[in-house]
Amino acid sequence: MSMSHLYGTDGEDGVEMENFEVSDWDLQNEFNPHRQRHRQTKEEATYGVWAERDSDEERPSFGGKRSRDYSAPVNFISAGLKKSAAEEVSEEDSDEDEKPVKQEEAPKEFVPKKLKTGGNFKPSQKGFVGGTKSFVDFGSWERHTKGIGQKLLQKMGYVPGRGLGKNAQGIINPIEAKQRKGKGAVGAYGSERTSQSLQDFPVVDSEEEAEEEFQKDLSQWRKDPNGGKKKPKYSYKTVEELKAKGRINKKLSAPQKELSQVKVIDMTGREQKVYYSYSQISHKHNIPDDSPQQPLGKDSKPQGFALPELEHNLQLLIDITEQEIIQNDRQLQYERDMVVNLTHEIQKMSEVLSHEEKAINNLSKVLEMVEECERRMQPSCENPLSLDECAKIFETLQDKYYEEYRMSDRVDLAVAIVYPLMKDYFKNWDPLKDCTYGTEIIAKWKSLLENDQLLSHSGQDLSTDAFHRLMWEIWMPYVRNIVAQWQPRNCGSMVDFLDSWVNIVPVWILDNILDQLIFPKLQKEVESWNPLTDTVPIHSWIHPWLPLMQARLEPLYSPIRNKLANALQKWHPSDSSAKLILQPWKDVFTPGSWEAFMVKNIVPKLGLCLNELIINPHQQHMDAFYWVIDWEGMISVSSLVGLLEKHFFPKWLQVLCSWLSNSPNYEEITKWYLGWKSMFSDQVLAHPSIKDKFNEALDIMNRAVSSSVGGYMQPGARENIAYLTHTERRKDFQYEAMQERREAENMAQRGIGMAASSVPMNFKDLIQTKAEEHNIVFMPVIGKRHEGKQLYTFGRIVIYIDRGVVFVQGEKTWVPTSLQSLIDMAK
Repeated sequence: MSMSHLYGTDGEDGVEMENFEVSDWDLQNEFNPHRQRHRQTKEEATYGVWAERDSDEERPSFGGKRSRDYSAPVNFISAGLKKSAAEEVSEEDSDEDEKPVKQEEAPKEFVPKKLKTGGNFKPSQKGFVGGTKSFVDFGSWERHTKGIGQKLLQKMGYVPGRGLGKNAQGIINPIEAKQRKGKGAVGAYGSERTSQSLQDFPVVDSEEEAEEEFQKDLSQWRKDPNGGKKKPKYSYKTVEELKAKGRINKKLSAPQKELSQVKVIDMTGREQKVYYSYSQISHKHNIPDDSPQQPLGKDSKPQGFALPELEHNLQLLIDITEQEIIQNDRQLQYERDMVVNLTHEIQKMSEVLSHEEKAINNLSKVLEMVEECERRMQPSCENPLSLDECAKIFETLQDKYYEEYRMSDRVDLAVAIVYPLMKDYFKNWDPLKDCTYGTEIIAKWKSLLENDQLLSHSGQDLSTDAFHRLMWEIWMPYVRNIVAQWQPRNCGSMVDFLDSWVNIVPVWILDNILDQLIFPKLQKEVESWNPLTDTVPIHSWIHPWLPLMQARLEPLYSPIRNKLANALQKWHPSDSSAKLILQPWKDVFTPGSWEAFMVKNIVPKLGLCLNELIINPHQQHMDAFYWVIDWEGMISVSSLVGLLEKHFFPKWLQVLCSWLSNSPNYEEITKWYLGWKSMFSDQVLAHPSIKDKFNEALDIMNRAVSSSVGGYMQPGARENIAYLTHTERRKDFQYEAMQERREAENMAQRGIGMAASSVPMNFKDLIQTKAEEHNIVFMPVIGKRHEGKQLYTFGRIVIYIDRGVVFVQGEKTWVPTSLQSLIDMAK
């Protein structure tokens, strides 16, 4: 039994040797506890160490245990021919006598050349240019295994006969080996490239350039055949070149400048050398005696003149001279720049000096004028200073010395000079008697003292504006005293006084007067006012303040309405004084509050009055009707129409029916109908409800005329009634057409740009159009109704529409209102 599986066999002697070599598999799996271990076969269990085993079973592999195939052909690995010992000894002797081959004698084709990395390869190419021949025996060893490597490659897209890679750019044939001639280094015997590498990696086209570069690099290691020293080359520089070099290198940092002047001793050569800067060390290789003396050759001649010390000293002198030239050039340039800078500084200083002299001159003149004012303000002065003269002096300062005037502290100057004169000027002033006194002179001082930079007038800082301080400390005390003595019902003089000063007094001072002085007086007077006993109407002393106070009077309106409502509790429509008192407040109160006041206090009284009206065609008393109709401009049309529908037209139609049932005179009925219709204005007649009532009366008359067929009929009565009906309805149609035309013209003038077809067809469409114009949400409330009418939301207000009238939900009842009032309340 053979022990070849445990002991290696020498090829010559056949001596078996045990193989203790540590393989890569041993290193990788030494510390792997999960490594695959060799399982003992049945033969190994029987024969032990004398059992035969296949070489493939010595290490675990992907193929697992595989039996040896003895029928397969034998494969040999070429490792060269074994030579005899005598031939090897002769070759070693020949190598010792052999001289080294010179690079120049190597053939040109073996000279190393530059590779062209990927020169002939394109991404679309299926392989290298030289890779057309397929390697037949590639992977032939897999016949002894399961072929797992070939299978994995094919799964990854590998095609036999083509290269690896995404574009099959890999080589096809394995790398070929080429035997070197001798034992020299790589490239010593020329190019070692094979034909396959030349095909796969073509060389650079310019072989001559590569040859020249190679010879150049080779010559650096070659000794001079003459054995002599190369002749040094000398360079000559002009002064301009040195200056240019110094300008380039002059940007040195402070530590570099200090190091440039350090003395350096060089002991690296045969002799000790002294340098005066580190920059000289960089020129060390230029010194002729740095290189060691070459031994004289056989044919070389000794130098006739060799003084290295002298050459070294000369070189030092040259370097020092160069440095001095560069330093002098830098110093000269620095001095020139300094001259230019000083010239500019002199010009600037001269300008500043002239400006300062001018400022000193102006300030001295201003100081003289101020001192003159102070001198004339003394009590013992013969020519005392007046307020007008002081204003002229300040105007001169502002015109001629504007900069100095603006830069000066005008507050202190005005306090010292103007304030005493202002106090004396307003000493005997009564604002209510002479309201325009001092307006001209104060307006002049406003332009002189007011600070233009202070744009905000609320909460002024008195220390920053002289005019505001002047008005607050001098003018305001007189106003406080006069307002304290003023009676609010005598408002004319106070209103005139504030109107004359409104453009002069600062806004924040005027607000203080109106809020802190005037309004409390008015509020107190309104609380004490009684509309039943006071003979002076309240609007006569409240309304004059509207242009000045405007919204400030809003808190007074509520108590005024309450007092008026209390006064109207026992009022009867026959008393016309109530209308005279209320009429001035219609445009003052907001539309919503006015309508609510009328509906609560006036409309119920008018309804009672209409209930008392007796309609008698033979003897009619019209006083009650006139009392109601007089309020047409005061109450809204919808409120008036509601009164007529509820309290007038039922009785009027009842009288008409009873009259027609008693063989009437139709001419008298026609006159009675036209007479009552003439009592109403066009605005009331245009209301749809009023139209319906009068059309109902016409229908009653037509039915009465047509129903009495068998009885006596007045001649021409039927024709007269028919003509009256036709005429009245034609008037209504013409009036409606005219109203629509006016509405369309108004909408066109407002720029709505609506066509004739888009004119609202009903009142709801008109409300929707107005809501769109004012960006108000108008939409129905789902599932909510009031007396069968759909409820809508107009902004935040709940409304419903009944017969062309808008009703707004109040606190307790639904209040009719106009469309404009509805828009105002929604906003």
